Amino acid sequence: MDLEDSVTKLPSIGYHYALLLEKIGIKTISDLLSYIPYRYLDFTKQVEIAKANVDEIVTISGKVLEIKNIYTRRGLTMQNALIEDNTGRINIVWFNQPFLIQNIKKNQKYSFAGKVSLFRGKKTLISPEYERSQTKGKIHTGRLVPLYSSTKGLSSKWFRSKIKLALEIYQDQIEEKFPSSTLKKLGYPKIGKAYHFVHFPKNEEEAKLGRERLAFEEFLRLQITSLAKKINWQKNNLSYPLKSDGQTYNLFKSLLTFNLTPSQERSIKEIASDLKRNYPMNRLLEGDVGSGKTVVAAFASFVAFKNQKKAVLMTPTEILAKQHYKTFKEIFEKTGMKIGLATASEKIDPENADVIVGTHSLIHKSVDFENVALVVIDEQHKFGVKQRAKLVEKTKKEKYQPHILTMTATPIPRTIALTAYGNLDLSLLEEMPKGKRDVVTWIVPEEKRAGAYNWIKEKIEKDKDQIFIICPLIEESEKESMQQIKAAESEFLKLKKIFKDFKVGLLHGRLKNKEKDEIIKSYKEGKINILVSTPVVEVGIDIPSANIMIIEAAERFGLAQLHQLRGRVGRGEKKGYCLLFSENPSQRVYRRLEALRKESSGFKLAEIDLKLRGPGEVWGIRQHGFPELRAGSWSDFEIIKKAREVAEDIFKNRKKYKKIIEEIEEGIV
Repeated sequence: MDLEDSVTKLPSIGYHYALLLEKIGIKTISDLLSYIPYRYLDFTKQVEIAKANVDEIVTISGKVLEIKNIYTRRGLTMQNALIEDNTGRINIVWFNQPFLIQNIKKNQKYSFAGKVSLFRGKKTLISPEYERSQTKGKIHTGRLVPLYSSTKGLSSKWFRSKIKLALEIYQDQIEEKFPSSTLKKLGYPKIGKAYHFVHFPKNEEEAKLGRERLAFEEFLRLQITSLAKKINWQKNNLSYPLKSDGQTYNLFKSLLTFNLTPSQERSIKEIASDLKRNYPMNRLLEGDVGSGKTVVAAFASFVAFKNQKKAVLMTPTEILAKQHYKTFKEIFEKTGMKIGLATASEKIDPENADVIVGTHSLIHKSVDFENVALVVIDEQHKFGVKQRAKLVEKTKKEKYQPHILTMTATPIPRTIALTAYGNLDLSLLEEMPKGKRDVVTWIVPEEKRAGAYNWIKEKIEKDKDQIFIICPLIEESEKESMQQIKAAESEFLKLKKIFKDFKVGLLHGRLKNKEKDEIIKSYKEGKINILVSTPVVEVGIDIPSANIMIIEAAERFGLAQLHQLRGRVGRGEKKGYCLLFSENPSQRVYRRLEALRKESSGFKLAEIDLKLRGPGEVWGIRQHGFPELRAGSWSDFEIIKKAREVAEDIFKNRKKYKKIIEEIEEGIV
């Protein structure tokens, strides 16, 4: 017997039930025990019949005097029972459950739990849970009763019975892997007790403690996997050690026309330390739009250059690649460093460059990757795992792997950063460069749209302002559920009429690169007043004169994406404005948009979005390869932190955690 046994090893779980369970991810006994209740019914108040009051939730025990089916005129059935104890009698009613006549026997004692109501003028229990009174240890009545997310054919009552059976049969197989000293320090019960606590708790404290212990197990597995990957990466890969010192750092700073922020200086020091090692760096640099990630990447590239090595920087869009190319050219103009560009539409001397900036074409085109010591991947979540790996593989030479720096402007909640990105070292840019102002954000109701348009006309005429108008789709969808969403093309035609005295442009991902370049160039030169666009402007477009943004159907975007879009304006000397239009002003939508209005920190907004929408909506859990949690929640920061600390301790103290280490090496954990 083993917890990894199939659920079919339990009595009365055959092929039919096994198929139903598999649909919700339950294949083994361990899976079944880890299927956590979503809430509990409080049936702990046990009273005699005479003391049962209307509107109370109680458990009553008594003998069944009669039970019968009553047929209504509509052909439906009502099950009527009469129960008696030493203090009196009470009616019980169920609806459309004729099988109860066979399940509940006359003259037998049962426990019934539910709400006491008035039915046809009499005190009655309506559709209560029930079980035989002589059943050893009540599981459906007289206690906190767990409710499970059920599917057709699998009720909460069914789950309670089968989990109880599994705990009885497999109790001896539930092995505790942690020393008592570790559990005492964590404040957790043994794993066997935790299963009992979470499924059949005596009180809310036990239920909470049981869930925490099982959540800790989930997160520990994830943390161990991340750390094992990290250790394996460091053990099995060699890299070119890239030396840098105070002189290199000071020389780099002298190339800049601005001062570095404290976060940039800290991140540069962390990266410099990584680059000196003979195993490759694997670091994630996270910071809001405009926080200066490109400058940090430029420093790492400069260190590679000073060590006679090359750097490769890959971006998801041609717009962004050209922006980085321009920035690097400006910074390193006087150093002799050659900057190359490789995109689908053009090549600018990538063969002989010291730094090669490019798009996906870096993977597919025959660009010379000799002597590469650093790979930078910008907006890393926009690339697939295989694409990132292919670039690294292409730059790898013999036993030497390049140092890897990945960057993202998407704020990552700290719990997800600790878990999903636990194999990476993390650097954060937490403040904006001096002079960068917060963008004023307004939520604009539909009735004020016309007024907003008039205000924009005044801003263009008087202040020569430029405006972004962002729409989520390129074309109107034929689907009924999407008809309300503004599409860029139809919005463009409408706005040309509204702003007939101004030049309105259109930008979206389906345009050819040459067309995109021409539109962006015209916009930069002030020849376009209003640019209607899809979220293609989310990354890479830097127009200091554009300081007003309208976002249509704002409810369709996550807070992180709205924050990134907002970061595209207010980059020059003028104050930036972001106007959020919503066609679905529900309370839930308003709460999210109000959070964006009040908060300017991407990190804080990521935490808020995680709580309001959950990880499935925010991150697309399946798409990102995140596991679906059963006991844990992605907002369980303290539990994740504990799991991280214990995972690190496990790898440091192999003797102390012998059983866990054995499982790791067998690939079980």
